[in-house]
Amino acid sequence: MPHSMSLFVVASLLAFAPLCLCAKSSGGYLYPQFYDRSCPKATEIVRSIVAKAVAEEARMAASLIRLHFHDCFVKGCDASILLDGSRKITTEKRSNPNRNSARGFEVIDEIKSALEKECPHTVSCADILALSAGDSTVLAGGSSWEVPLGRRDSRGASLSGSNNNIPAPNNTFQTILTKFKVQGLDLVDLVALSGSHTIGDARCTSFRQRLYNQNGNGKPDFSLEQNYAGKLRQNCPRSGGDQNLFVMDFVSPAKFDNSYFKLLLASKGLLNSDQVLVTKSAAALPLVKQYAANNQLFFQCFLNMIKMSNISPLTGNKGEVRRICRRVNSQ
Repeated sequence: MPHSMSLFVVASLLAFAPLCLCAKSSGGYLYPQFYDRSCPKATEIVRSIVAKAVAEEARMAASLIRLHFHDCFVKGCDASILLDGSRKITTEKRSNPNRNSARGFEVIDEIKSALEKECPHTVSCADILALSAGDSTVLAGGSSWEVPLGRRDSRGASLSGSNNNIPAPNNTFQTILTKFKVQGLDLVDLVALSGSHTIGDARCTSFRQRLYNQNGNGKPDFSLEQNYAGKLRQNCPRSGGDQNLFVMDFVSPAKFDNSYFKLLLASKGLLNSDQVLVTKSAAALPLVKQYAANNQLFFQCFLNMIKMSNISPLTGNKGEVRRICRRVNSQ
């Protein structure tokens, strides 16, 4: 390859390289070595329990990644999603994006219990969520990264934030992008992080309108490949079967790879919020094509998970380190 061409290729890749800056707050920085002295076995303990859970159920990898995402988009990455309801707290678990779909809480409980035995009152639930998402990605075959640590846990939750901030399957492209921008994320982050849908399942209720009534006119979404739509209708009827599960990437449902993007280009994205990356954005489409053509580039850009996991962390003396992830320490 001529030298000038090689420089062009490198420059092109750098243009889409992830922004791997750790978040800064008044309490200090996040950094991967945060527990090296206070709990040196922390990452090893998290990894072993996540590995056991994913070995028992491959779907759990996607569930743990999603749990971290749904936490960070509400009040920042502060483990608010883990709080059960109480007299003072209205749980986020009952929000529309989480009700009957957010899962993996028992895995987080097991990790927290093990860490409390190893180093009491040291490792936050928010950091457990971040580490679990990273480990889940690797276990499914995706890229690895050093997870910046040092988050603390919130003392409250936000049901309204969970309902309003998390992108929904039926949102328009512009609404989804706006929800990312509010969190300090951009178009590259949106497209790359959507690639996590290469693993995991979606419920019938999340995409039914595409099969029967996309625009309120009783007609299906014709941007969905019709043979694929016909197969979906077999187990996602016009009414009933809301909780029936469908893999989002039927080519390699348990493998973290770029086939999700290939399916989008073939008009076989399961969720409307996925397919609009191709049909409703001239800026997103080239990214989809690049990730579909280059698995390593997708892996590189998925490292923008670091950027997402640094949304508004509580550090220093803010928040607390919960002893039990489901409730604040004062309860």
